[in-house]
Amino acid sequence: MLDPTVEADVFVLDPVATTAAQTTELRSRGRRLICQVYVGSVHPDDPDAGRYPGPVRGTTSSRTSRTWLDVRRWETLRPVLADRFRLCRGKGFGAVLLADADGYDHGSGFPLTFDDQLEFNRRVAALARSLSLSPGLLGALAQVAALAPNFDFAVNEECVRLKRCAKLLPFADANKPVFHVEYTGSTTDFCVTSVGYGFASIRKNRTLDAWRQPCPPPP
Repeated sequence: MLDPTVEADVFVLDPVATTAAQTTELRSRGRRLICQVYVGSVHPDDPDAGRYPGPVRGTTSSRTSRTWLDVRRWETLRPVLADRFRLCRGKGFGAVLLADADGYDHGSGFPLTFDDQLEFNRRVAALARSLSLSPGLLGALAQVAALAPNFDFAVNEECVRLKRCAKLLPFADANKPVFHVEYTGSTTDFCVTSVGYGFASIRKNRTLDAWRQPCPPPP
């Protein structure tokens, strides 16, 4: 459950579950709001799930119950994504975080290539900008080097534990924020590593409740 009193500068929130009243309160506290949108997949509980026709639906993940989409079908996907972004903007979000932007690497059920995904991700970033939203990239580490010029920030989970933080340096080197989280249950002392890379890092519970433990800033 959202706790607006948490002393965090940036909140990453679901645009459907979060109300306009909540975003208004957060903005009154000076918080920056990022709207997380699944651009490469659809869940049966999504309010707009019926707008994705059968031909653009691929395999379904047994872990998340999300169905991968054929990102080559831009003319079909664009109107749905544009409306999702308008929902974010209407609720007062200033940025959008692209989730599941790496279907080509996950057995989507379509013969997607690296370049297919790259073109789609760039198009979605441009769409966000056209709607006055700052685009951010979640994960998709294999494409970070190519996509960093198109995005304003990155969000990453567990790059220290997985030894992948160096892949995010194109953002840090361009003075673009990298928001990074490691989860409880790991004994990894990650702050020295992640702060050394210039990331804004915290530890959280995997349940993504309000608790957070930020890394100290560099001296």
